[in-house]
Amino acid sequence: MADARVIPLHPAEQRGPGARRGPVAPVPDAVPAGDGGWEDAVADAMAFARRRLLGDYRVDEFGFDEDLTDHLVVPPLRPLYEKWFRVETIGLHNVPDSGALVVANHSGTLPLDALMTTVALRDHHDPGRHLRMLGADLVFRLPMVGSIARKAGHTLACNPDAERLMRAGELVGVWPEGFKGVGKPFRDRYKLQRFGRGGFVSAAMRTGVPIVPCSIVGAEEIYPKIGDLKPLARLLGLPYFPVTPFFPHFGPLGAVPLPSKWYIEFGEPVETASYGEGAADDPMVVFSLSDQVREIIQQTLYRLLSQRRSVFLG
Repeated sequence: MADARVIPLHPAEQRGPGARRGPVAPVPDAVPAGDGGWEDAVADAMAFARRRLLGDYRVDEFGFDEDLTDHLVVPPLRPLYEKWFRVETIGLHNVPDSGALVVANHSGTLPLDALMTTVALRDHHDPGRHLRMLGADLVFRLPMVGSIARKAGHTLACNPDAERLMRAGELVGVWPEGFKGVGKPFRDRYKLQRFGRGGFVSAAMRTGVPIVPCSIVGAEEIYPKIGDLKPLARLLGLPYFPVTPFFPHFGPLGAVPLPSKWYIEFGEPVETASYGEGAADDPMVVFSLSDQVREIIQQTLYRLLSQRRSVFLG
């Protein structure tokens, strides 16, 4: 089998102001989902298999494999997005075509909110973009999960990697509440947790890219967390082991997410380019901007919730 070609990230100055995506060129022979019948689907699958066998695909220095992501990672998520959660996405015009940082609230016990945001940007943004998410160490330590995350273009939540991606014109996603947000009790739903130390803000300021606040409603209800088996969590090396009304009582069936109705709203970008040199190293400036982004997301959540009539019907 031939080796895949490794493509380094291009510096931002080598890319035009309207550049579409960063390190990976558009993959030939790809057929957008739903554009044809089963014959097109079979032909696309055969073309994909041929490229994999011949090594005719590209991988960037972070391990991102766009061809694999578009054909094997994103497609299984589409039924959840379109049919199960019936996601409505608002404000996609606020997401720039160049480098930017998407900052979102985190919830739902399992991080399906991050995956649905990925589908929203890939399938519904014009042009479709890959969200390069920043993940916790645990994600990359898990068997298979870490490898898939790398191939899908994600990397550790550290400033150097985030800055390199944004300088290359990539769309980077961060969920600064971390495990505190995704694992919070159901009684605290839609109450934003602390945003860490604001590392995401300093990374955006150093690269001068805008911060796009992203508010997600619906994820809190997919696995209502009513308890935590802490001894089992410690044994498994997990931040928590959730107890929901259906899990673990009903076994694998209890792991099926509830079909809540979702809304994902991208707010107006918060500019960072106007800050002077050294502002990224000023804790007060970083905290102020981080708090501003957090408040935008929180107020948007309250507004979306006030407009929602039903958890499951929207």
